[in-house]
Amino acid sequence: MIHSLFLINPSGDIFLEKHWKSVVSRSVCDYFFEAQERASEAENVPPIIQTPHHYLLSVYRHAIFFVAVIQTEVPPLFAIEFLHRVVDTFQDYFGSCSEAVIKENVVVVYEVLEEMLDNGFPLATESNILKELIKPPTILRSVVNTITGSSNVGDQLPTGQLSVVPWRRTGVKYTNNEAYFDVIEEIDVIIDKSGCTVTAEIQGVIDACVKLSGMPDLTLSFMNPRLLDDVSFHPCVRFKRWESERILSFIPPDGNFRLLSYHVSAQNLVAIPVYVKHGISFREGSSSGRFEITLGPKQSMGKTVEGVTVTGQMPKGVLNMTLTPSQGTYVFDPVTKLLSWDVGKINPQKLPSLKGTMILQAGCSKPDENPTLNLHFKIQQLAISGLKVNRLDMYGEKYKPFKGIKYMTKAGKFQVRT
Repeated sequence: MIHSLFLINPSGDIFLEKHWKSVVSRSVCDYFFEAQERASEAENVPPIIQTPHHYLLSVYRHAIFFVAVIQTEVPPLFAIEFLHRVVDTFQDYFGSCSEAVIKENVVVVYEVLEEMLDNGFPLATESNILKELIKPPTILRSVVNTITGSSNVGDQLPTGQLSVVPWRRTGVKYTNNEAYFDVIEEIDVIIDKSGCTVTAEIQGVIDACVKLSGMPDLTLSFMNPRLLDDVSFHPCVRFKRWESERILSFIPPDGNFRLLSYHVSAQNLVAIPVYVKHGISFREGSSSGRFEITLGPKQSMGKTVEGVTVTGQMPKGVLNMTLTPSQGTYVFDPVTKLLSWDVGKINPQKLPSLKGTMILQAGCSKPDENPTLNLHFKIQQLAISGLKVNRLDMYGEKYKPFKGIKYMTKAGKFQVRT
C-alpha cells in the first residue's frame, strides 16, 4: 500500500518524512518538484504522478503538500482519502495543521502516523480511537513527559477497537449531553460577460460535534433529501436505511466528525446569491482605461452577504489604478498587477461600488482580454441549495439531549468574466 509519506512546503523543502516499509530515497520527490514547477498554482499540481518505479499521490492543504509514495497499483482515491484523514487528524490533535505546528509536535506526529498505518495499510484512522492510543499534547502533559521521561502512548488498547462500533469508545459520560450539526455549502460558479451562468455547482458537507453519554442511536431526516447527489458518508451511517428511506441512521463517533459530504450539480437548483455589474474598458491608443464594478445581493433569501472580497488579475499593461470605493478598502499591487477590494457586508439599500481609472503603459497595445474577477463571501443561516434538516431523533438512551443545527453558505471558486 503506502510505502512513505513526505510533507513538503510551498518553497519545495521536505520538512518531514515517514517510511512504513523500506526507506524510499528523497530523490523520488524530484518528479513531484518538476510537476510543481510546471503548474501555475499549487492546486494545479496533478494529484497522481507516475515515475519509473513509483506512483506519487498528493493532496494540498494548509499550504502543505502531503505526498504518498506507492510501489504497486492501488485505487487512487483510497490513498488520497487516507491523506485527507491524516490532515484532519492533525487538525483535531493540534487545533491547526501548519508547518510550524507539525515541527513543534513532531514526536506526536510520528506516533500518530505509526498507529494510522500498519506495514503500509490503514489501521486506526478514527480520531477518538487514536486519542486513546496516543494522548493529544497539552502543556501539562509535555511538562510531565519532560520530567518523567514518559511518552504520550496510552497504557491499554482502545475499547472501541474490540467492538462492532469501532468509531466510538465505550463508557462515554457527559454532564451536558449535546449534539450540534453544521450544514456548510460552497458554491462554485463561472458567470460570463453578459451575466449568464456558464457552470454552477454546490459542494456541501454536514459536520457534527456530538457529546452524548452511553451508546445513542440517532436518526436525521431532511425536508428535501432528493436534492443530494454523489453523497459520501462517514462509516457510521447505515447505508441501506438511506437507500430505502432517505434517512440518516447512525451511532455517532464521540466528538467532532464529518457525517457526510454531497454535491448538487443541477444548474437549475443552484441559486446565485450575488451579482456583479461591471464596466471595464480600454481605449485603443489611449494611456488610460475605465474601471467600474458594483455588487448586489441576488437570491440570498433576505440573508446578509458578509465577508465579501473581490480580487482580479489585471493585464500586464496596467501600471497603476486610481479608484474610489463606496465602502471598504482596495489595494493594487503594481508588481503582481493584483487588485484586491475588501468590501465587508453588502447593504441592499446602498450597494458597494468601486470606480475609477487605470493608467496604462504608453505605446502599449490594448489588452487582448478583460480581467476575471474572483469573489469570496459567506452567508450565515442559509444553505443555498435549499437543503433543510427536518428532525433529529435519539433512541437507546433515556436523557433528552440539547440539539442545534446551523447553516452556512460560502463562495468556493466564484468567477465573473468581464
